[in-house]
Amino acid sequence: MLSALRTSRSLRLTPHRIAGLSRRAYASVTDLNSLPKPGDRIHGFTLQKARHVPELELSALHFQHDKTGADYLHVARDDENNVFSIGFKTNPPDATGVPHILEHVTLCSSEKYPIRDPFFKMLPRSLHNFMNAFTSLDHTMYPIATTNPKDFRNLMTMYLDSTLHPLLKKSDFIQEGWRVGPENPAAPADAGGKDLVFKGVVYNEMKGQFSDATYFYYMRWLQEIAPSLNFFGGEPQKITDLTYEQLRNFHQQHYHPSNSKILTYGNTPVEEHLAIVGRELDRFTKITVNDENKLPISLANGARDVVVEGPLDQMTAPDAQNRTSVAWIMGDTSNIQESFALNIATSLLTDGYGSPMYRALVESGLGSDFSPNTGYDSHTAKAIFALGLNGVTEENLPKVKETVFATIKESIANGFEKQKVDGMLHQLELSLKHKTAKFGIGLVQNVQGQWFTGNDPFDALQWNRIVHKFKSDFAKPRYLEDLLEKYLVSDRTLTYTMRPSASYAAELAAEEQSRLAAKIDAETAQHGSAEAAYEHLRKQELDLVEEQDAGRSQSVDCLPMLSTKDIPRKQKDIAIRDSTVAHARVQWHEAPTNELTYFRGIAKFDDLPDELRMLVPLFCDALMRIGTRNKSMEELEDLIKLKTGGVSIGYHVSGSPHDLHTAHEGLMLRGSAFDRNVPAMYELLQILLLQTDFDSPKAHKMIRELLQSGASGAVDAVAGSGHMYASMYANAGFGPSGRLAEQTGGLTQVKLIAQLASAEESADAMAGLIKQLQAIQALASTSLKSSFRVALTCGSSATSANESALQSFLTSTSSAALPTPTLSTSSATTSSISTSSRTHFTLPYQVSYAALALPTAPYTSTSTQAANSILAALLTHKHLHHEIREKGGAYGAFASSRPLSGTFTMSSYRDPNPENSLKIMTESARWALDRQWTEQELEEAKLSVFQGVDAPVSVSAEGMVRFEAGISRDMEQERREALLDVQASDVRSAAEGLAGKLERGEGRIVVLGPRKGFVKEDEGWRVEDMAQELGVGATAAA
Repeated sequence: MLSALRTSRSLRLTPHRIAGLSRRAYASVTDLNSLPKPGDRIHGFTLQKARHVPELELSALHFQHDKTGADYLHVARDDENNVFSIGFKTNPPDATGVPHILEHVTLCSSEKYPIRDPFFKMLPRSLHNFMNAFTSLDHTMYPIATTNPKDFRNLMTMYLDSTLHPLLKKSDFIQEGWRVGPENPAAPADAGGKDLVFKGVVYNEMKGQFSDATYFYYMRWLQEIAPSLNFFGGEPQKITDLTYEQLRNFHQQHYHPSNSKILTYGNTPVEEHLAIVGRELDRFTKITVNDENKLPISLANGARDVVVEGPLDQMTAPDAQNRTSVAWIMGDTSNIQESFALNIATSLLTDGYGSPMYRALVESGLGSDFSPNTGYDSHTAKAIFALGLNGVTEENLPKVKETVFATIKESIANGFEKQKVDGMLHQLELSLKHKTAKFGIGLVQNVQGQWFTGNDPFDALQWNRIVHKFKSDFAKPRYLEDLLEKYLVSDRTLTYTMRPSASYAAELAAEEQSRLAAKIDAETAQHGSAEAAYEHLRKQELDLVEEQDAGRSQSVDCLPMLSTKDIPRKQKDIAIRDSTVAHARVQWHEAPTNELTYFRGIAKFDDLPDELRMLVPLFCDALMRIGTRNKSMEELEDLIKLKTGGVSIGYHVSGSPHDLHTAHEGLMLRGSAFDRNVPAMYELLQILLLQTDFDSPKAHKMIRELLQSGASGAVDAVAGSGHMYASMYANAGFGPSGRLAEQTGGLTQVKLIAQLASAEESADAMAGLIKQLQAIQALASTSLKSSFRVALTCGSSATSANESALQSFLTSTSSAALPTPTLSTSSATTSSISTSSRTHFTLPYQVSYAALALPTAPYTSTSTQAANSILAALLTHKHLHHEIREKGGAYGAFASSRPLSGTFTMSSYRDPNPENSLKIMTESARWALDRQWTEQELEEAKLSVFQGVDAPVSVSAEGMVRFEAGISRDMEQERREALLDVQASDVRSAAEGLAGKLERGEGRIVVLGPRKGFVKEDEGWRVEDMAQELGVGATAAA
């Protein structure tokens, strides 16, 4: 998969989320006196350097492999969630996506595991909590994490063999990369070859990526400012130029220990890791590799302006869809100290509603939101800083750059307040204390990336030293201002503008057809006739299908496997107690938290009208935007950073574990802070919830701004998680919890925000909207007094102070009285969830997303739900993956059982053939009924389910299922035992139940994407063209 691109403007002081685990006695793991010493030789490695990092409670050891020169970093830490990763420098030579496709193909078959697709077959044979692979700008990495020592050795061995000794079969290349073949090889042959299409998992993945206009802009900009990086993921128009021979050559040149960087993390002795890794690496000898760092372009000769065309967003008005940005090349990222300071300085320009750039660019109305490349990016050897906007009108385009430079100069002249810098450093201090379950994966991913850029990983870990030096530098007059002046004042910039084109999608489709015709012509020339070419391509497709089908019955005995005996039958104990403080029920979880307190509170709503419910997400956004009569949002943001680890207010809904017809909804208040700052955290939550001034003269403008920002890029947001949106809409027909979740977080919510944003501006309409938001505020005030529940996680020494602070908060909120405004009897915010069993949402994507949902039973129908969960795992790994991903070319296919909402869902992701996928889904239950499930298959399914059940969680999340959903520890234990005890007969009963519901027409089908021929209203489909429905554009059928 592609590594995630940074599209957020939030401050990132560190390249990874730094966190602490419990302060157990860790000397035996991290004490340098008990670890190897520099110069020691162990299993073919020599230790080069070792360092203890007390602020992260770890010790780092850098080894080098004697025969190959491979770099190896071990991070010793008292954490049972051990991590392994091997990575290679993979500068892409062109835009064919060869590093990305190779990342897929390496995992398809290898020397020790010569079966078909060992990676996916291994997924359910393990208790991993992370197992994946990533292609990044200039490197590819293969990380895993697990708490089971045997599992760790199994996965490490498999990844070493897969990367260093893959078989790289041509059939795997055409499956994962690209090929030309009949769209449906099971259909009768088309003598005219009209059924030939481009196929391939990565090809369809990247078509899906390029359907996201935000991603598209970012990648086109990146290609302009750093063309030497090419496009690491692969551009669909270029992927079809890649040959099998080029793929094999790229592996030979790059996947060698001499070009690798290997990391391990956790509490396992490093000697055990070195023994396994050393045996593999000793088979190689050192080679010379090209590990050149590719650099961005030079702008030393002055400014450059580039204007290109891009896709039209059919959910927003076409006259305000320009995207533009101004970018600078900064200093070397190997200068960790300067890079840290520049990260802070540039964040001061952009972070938060009160930041200079937000006020000048977004609040002023020049655009709807920051462009996706906005921010300081240190992923390359030279850092890049960019400032830009989405949603810019043609007349405002020239003003953006002018405003950017004027604001930079003004900010440098005015200087930065110490309070704002202190707030950012406070956030760093909190992140060092916060206990997260995925610390190791975060550290490994980010250290490995920096390491490939040429940075010393030891420097990146020395956060106390970096922060202390920064504080010393910041004490000097105008330190940050001088840094910005050094890099940003001169106009050595790249201005990159993308204008929307109504014909872009059609031109893209025409280009694909032309490219396809050229490939078919080339086959015709090679084989002598069009008929012979077609037969060759059809045979290639049928041969691939035959190989894929044979792989299903192939023995997997060569693969290692855990057993359910490795799963404890009893869940881990969590210390939870209940009390009452004032009128609130309180759940206490006392645990080592490094002097932090974590707070959650639910203010329950009773009988909330649909028209208000659908506005709760906007209400929550407004709370973090408008400010109060006495404090601006900028002042509140500063206090939040100085006094807390973050506070938030959002919509909460949960089904009942006992009854599918019951749901509970309300507002979820969340916050964290050092114990000493808990009273300030409560005060800020109270101010935000009860004192936000909707009567402010600025409120109208700010709400309009929020609506436009939410609507801008809504189509892109849906594209990133299309299967989840489709599943949510499908599930909405089976009970109140699904319906309420869809109204507030699904396609219904997306449509509402787009409707409100595109509506003609009217003072009366805005006044009516604000009255509705004030009504929600009044209901929240009432709920705080009458039906408020609280969960607190803190150290045992902090409980008394926490109880006192909570008592003060509850007393204060009880005395607040907010009037309930009189609402209009008419409202535009009504729910419109379809009751149709088949719904198609037409959206301007190149691929589709499909979902099929069925009703099941409540959570407390324990044996039924356990069997459904095991069936979902079996269908995912044994059927849907094979039929929809391998054969159908979709990027993903999944089945899931949701015990709390009482639904069973199957879905596909980035799917070129949703009609075929839906056919497979609807026949899946019958397929499962006809299958004789073996004990090994049941074991695999149980292991797969327990990867989630027993995944490590942060201390702040412990006990939250009980608090938020009412699922007691006894219920969890009962479900755990039921999952372990599921038999083949139980799976058969579950499949029989689902098959019956499908035959009775109880399922709901939803498809998102281009409308295809099988979607016909006269055959029961309800079609929603979202762009036409909102009156902002037109969507072409495909």
